[in-house]
Amino acid sequence: MLATMTKRLITLLQLIAVMAYIIFEELIWEGIARPIFTYVHGLRILQRIEVKVHDANPSLILSIFVVLLSIVEVFGLYAGVLFVSGKVALGAVLYTAKIPVAAFTFWLFRVTEDKLMQFGWFKWTYERIMDAIDWLKSAEIYIQTMNRLKVVKTTLQEWFRVFKAKYFAKESLFVVKIKQLYQSIKEILRRSK
Repeated sequence: MLATMTKRLITLLQLIAVMAYIIFEELIWEGIARPIFTYVHGLRILQRIEVKVHDANPSLILSIFVVLLSIVEVFGLYAGVLFVSGKVALGAVLYTAKIPVAAFTFWLFRVTEDKLMQFGWFKWTYERIMDAIDWLKSAEIYIQTMNRLKVVKTTLQEWFRVFKAKYFAKESLFVVKIKQLYQSIKEILRRSK
């Protein structure tokens, strides 16, 4: 009985961790943060700053990184509190506001990773986090969830393709009717002048 309860609790915790990771990785990082990171990384001013940052003192880099990461995490946690307390819109705004800061923090990490890894405790923490992510990705529940999400994503993409072809093709009946309506309204407005 206790073993069954423990197993169910571990499975539940794994499911929560997997869902949180998938939401962060697939929706937030891939959909929002990565494009911002790519944009930030491509800015010429940051490319010039990148050289100066790379030459900075490792302790200063670590301090700036820890402060930025702390701000990002506190914003994320507070946004979660707002979501749970029913203030979904405010939580969404706060979470969205943190994304550019997170992208900049990720940029700073990538630019100065070699300097940050000079600190033993930082390197150890980073490696444990990467081990935890690898463990999570190797869990059966993660693999099954990702396979299901791929099927859902493929289904949605196919539905959208069919919807677009049906209603927004150049010669679809829907587009023809909308164009006719537009022309009618345009004609009525021209006559009223």
